[in-house]
Amino acid sequence: VQLQASGGGLVQAGGSLRLSCVASGGVYRENDMAWYRQAPGKQRELVASHPYGGDADYADSVKGRFAISRDYGKNEVYLQMNSLKFEDAAVYYCNLQQKLLPSDWPQSFWGRGTLVTVSS
Repeated sequence: VQLQASGGGLVQAGGSLRLSCVASGGVYRENDMAWYRQAPGKQRELVASHPYGGDADYADSVKGRFAISRDYGKNEVYLQMNSLKFEDAAVYYCNLQQKLLPSDWPQSFWGRGTLVTVSS
């Protein structure tokens, strides 16, 4: 499975960006997708998740500002980021997890990341 993220860039504080990630190659129909981020010197953290057929969940730090959505037909996941803050600056990674059988250990795949920079 390959994941290609895009949409990062430079934005002023208070601005908005929309990230996209498309999955291809061996993607199962039912999969969970999520966005993580990693700032310099910090651990990678979960930003938002969207399990297959389930409800979205968010890190407390982005609730009310970010929205994750999916296009199941296109195997794409999006992250709409509004009211961006300096602390949102990071490399954002999309993640896909899937299982062939319910009893299987989930496979986990990562994209290469897209950089979000927030300026004053």
